[in-house]
Amino acid sequence: MSFTQHSLGALIERRLFTFLETWRNPVSDPDVEAAYELLGDFILRGGKRIRPQLCYWGWRGAGGDDCDEIISAAAALELCHAGLLIHDDIMDGSELRRGRATVHKGLAGLHEGPGADAFGQAGGILLGTLSLAWSDTLLSSCGVEPRRLRAAHHLFDAMRTEVISGQYLDVLAQIRSGASVAEALTVIRFKTAKYTVERPLQIGGALAGASMELLESYSDFGLPLGEAFQLRDDVLGTFGSSAETGKSALDDLREGKHTVLFAHATHNASPAQLQHLRRWHGDPELSEERAADLRQVLRDTGALAKVEEMISERVHEAVTALDKAPIEPAAASALAVLADQLAHRTK
Repeated sequence: MSFTQHSLGALIERRLFTFLETWRNPVSDPDVEAAYELLGDFILRGGKRIRPQLCYWGWRGAGGDDCDEIISAAAALELCHAGLLIHDDIMDGSELRRGRATVHKGLAGLHEGPGADAFGQAGGILLGTLSLAWSDTLLSSCGVEPRRLRAAHHLFDAMRTEVISGQYLDVLAQIRSGASVAEALTVIRFKTAKYTVERPLQIGGALAGASMELLESYSDFGLPLGEAFQLRDDVLGTFGSSAETGKSALDDLREGKHTVLFAHATHNASPAQLQHLRRWHGDPELSEERAADLRQVLRDTGALAKVEEMISERVHEAVTALDKAPIEPAAASALAVLADQLAHRTK
């Protein structure tokens, strides 16, 4: 008998809460206390908890039983994710996350006057790093048998190296002359696909003593699904409703994100369309009216339709791999449902 999706989410929340209560602010200073409260609020206040869910189903797919140990390990991935999101928002200059102020903006708001923004960014870097450190602490103390924990921790280390490398590639793309479709897909694979789906599944599997065959099957399923997830994220970042996504629909356009969507558009654009893309994509003062024009170019060049096609192809590839995987039936059913949800979400 497995946890229901609702009970799994509640157990993850409870474990995160008790962990944060254990690691309270060690400094007797009200401003430090306020920062810890802000960080704890960010960690606990929402998010899709995708990585903990996949870690859990990776465990169950390898024959693991429901227990406190896998809840702790899964919660550790959420602490890692929180830290990376805080840093990502600083690099992107984002003001909103999950419908509320980003952590660095929240910190800036605690201190009025000159230097508040710089303080918020510096504090955000520190709080993000703290959350990343906590993720290591929680995983290392989850209570799984040492040999299996070492195998899982090796995958956890690989995941962090991969996602940081992918993020660095993403930053590089902003100063290069533009990314091709192949280059944009490389960013997706390392920044998102491996980090969001493949490695969480494999970490859960390794904790349960999964065979190499099953870990490879998790990769065959996880990489295409992770790419579909990020492609959907790119579409939502440009065409989505900020009321649903919790982020500004202008952020990616103003930052000039070199997504697969824009790589396809620039490859197929007419000279006039290409000039328009180059003029307005990445303009930090981009208006909603100009953004609407950019979105229309993405439709007219066939870029939006092409990315939707790529999403469907990758979901099909993932589900086909899942059908062939030596995985426990309950986990296979749950992962098939998750695959559809991740690829076709609206927020």
